[in-house]
Amino acid sequence: MNRCAPFLLALALSGVASAQSSSEVMTVPVPGKSTTTTTTVTTTTSTSDGQAVQRNFPREALRGTIVFFAPPAIKLNDVNTQMAPAYRIHGTNNLLVMSAQLNGMKATVDYTTDVQGQVREVWILSPAEAAKTWPTTVAQAASWSFDAVAQTWTKP
Repeated sequence: MNRCAPFLLALALSGVASAQSSSEVMTVPVPGKSTTTTTTVTTTTSTSDGQAVQRNFPREALRGTIVFFAPPAIKLNDVNTQMAPAYRIHGTNNLLVMSAQLNGMKATVDYTTDVQGQVREVWILSPAEAAKTWPTTVAQAASWSFDAVAQTWTKP
C-alpha cells in the first residue's frame, strides 16, 4: 500500500508551480478504495499584486550562457564541461528543475562553481533578471561593487 500516492497526486494536480498565490482544497480519489483524501495546498510564489518575488543570488555567482546535454554534461560559455556531483538547477520560478528535462535547452543563467571549477548551482534567468548587469568573470566580480539588497552590480 502506497500512502504517499494520493498526496503526490494532489500536489501534481494542484499546480504548485504556478506563479500566482493560491490556496485550494482538493478531493482526490484513492485508487482501489471507495474513500477519498482531502488535501489543502497553499502556494505563495508571488506578491498579492501578481509581481514576481525577487530572487537573491549569491555574490560569487557569475552570468553565463548554458546548453544542457544528457546529465551531467553541459556547455557553459561555449566550453564543454559538466555539473558538480551535487548540483542544483533553479527554474525561473525558483523551484528545482531536473536536468534531464532541460536536455538541449539553451539559457542565460547565473551560476556558482565548486573548488574543482565544476558548476554547482544554476539559476535560469527570466528576461527581467537577464537584463540586469552582472559580472561574467571572476575579475569583473572583484573590481565591481555589489549591492546585496538591491541585487545590482555597479561598474567602477
